[in-house]
Amino acid sequence: MSTLTQRHKNQISQWIGSPKRQKFTLLYKISRDGCNAKTFHSYCDNKGPTVTVLYNTDYSVYGGYASVSWNSKGTYSTDPKAFLFKLEYNGSEEPVMFPNITNGTNAIFGSSSYGPTFGNGNDLCCFTETVSKSGSTFPLNGNTSGLGNNYSLKGENYNSVMNGHLQVMDLEVYSVEEQQLFHKPWIRDFDWSRKLEEEIKDKVATYKPLPGLDLQQARILLVGQVGAGKSSYFNTINSIFRGHISAQANAGSAEHSLTTSYRIYQVRDGYAGKPFKFRLCDTRGLEEDQGLDDHEVGYLLDGHVPDRYKFNPAVPLSPDALGFVKSPMLTDKIHCVAFVVDGSTVDVIPEKVMERVKAMQVRMNQRGIPQVVLLTKIDRICEEISDDVSKVFFSPAMKESVDRVAMVMGLPRSHILPVKNYECEVELDQNTNILSLLSLRRILHFVDDFLYNKLDEIEADQLKQVKISE
Repeated sequence: MSTLTQRHKNQISQWIGSPKRQKFTLLYKISRDGCNAKTFHSYCDNKGPTVTVLYNTDYSVYGGYASVSWNSKGTYSTDPKAFLFKLEYNGSEEPVMFPNITNGTNAIFGSSSYGPTFGNGNDLCCFTETVSKSGSTFPLNGNTSGLGNNYSLKGENYNSVMNGHLQVMDLEVYSVEEQQLFHKPWIRDFDWSRKLEEEIKDKVATYKPLPGLDLQQARILLVGQVGAGKSSYFNTINSIFRGHISAQANAGSAEHSLTTSYRIYQVRDGYAGKPFKFRLCDTRGLEEDQGLDDHEVGYLLDGHVPDRYKFNPAVPLSPDALGFVKSPMLTDKIHCVAFVVDGSTVDVIPEKVMERVKAMQVRMNQRGIPQVVLLTKIDRICEEISDDVSKVFFSPAMKESVDRVAMVMGLPRSHILPVKNYECEVELDQNTNILSLLSLRRILHFVDDFLYNKLDEIEADQLKQVKISE
């Protein structure tokens, strides 16, 4: 498994300067393949453009890019496009690109005795021959004695980039190539037309919960990290039916959640129209040290929490709270949960947040509540999508992201629903509408699955009572 995050890949792609997003394929990883120069060359020679990334013991991330192939000839290669870079320093994002300042001469050095080596002198020689692992780290035996000879450090130095040492937890080399769209979609594509938009819009607008349950409206709970786009998803759906961009729910970028109260939003048919037969429930964003605790999640799922209840981190929700619904009916409960995940930050979701998510999923599974993922900010995953949302199912990057999220969340790929929320737009877009409506229609199908199971339970109980009475 690779270590380089999607955010880092996006940054390196930007430095490379291609109009298309780059595809990164892991060729060599010292924690997997061993730290040996000959092994490096057997995996990486003649592979075209590559990125070398080092992850040191102080949680700094740095490396170099070469647009020409590595070789074992014992010679320097000219590469005016080569550069060194820093992505993180002591665990904090500090992206800096260090360009080649010698017209590309002596950009990289290829030798069977040397690992990845940049510059004459050298600016960065990662290792020579074989380096054995010591505990959980590799004490690389390379050197940086020529750092700054071929690459401009822009005022930085050995200490501010590499913490003054070459002790690393891992080193990786990726091949880099422009990522082309698939010729065929990776799932069944749609006719992105005005007709399709109206058809799906009508199906959502005329949705009714399963009869026989005395249920007026289905309830869908939106759960996600701060800034992932929970409130923006409601605003997007609301905008589609309002006919213009709406910002009814408080949304934006902030360190802590902008949503502080539990809101059970209505979506209405046009301006001041009748509410539809479903409601989107928004609550405060997940954070490492704040947000919903296990008991509060259980209360939400079971329908005990009243609309507009204001969460207080210092005072957990209890049955003594004002408005607490002591005897909730099926209509008060949650019928489907949509985890809202920022597709561009999947690789860097904090461990504590994922622990919260997994604990929530246990409670949802105990209640048989279906779960989906709304994968947001897809325009940051693939540039082609940012230009044309209808390319979403042709994008290899999008497919990779969907597969990765499905694995992380432990859900089938069919439960991962890409969407693009309205965030900075001022006018509605047909394709954005279609993708959002498709996701909502899919969620309502999951609601029906849950309700069918409830109906089966009720009918089974009724049959049991009849048999007892006989």
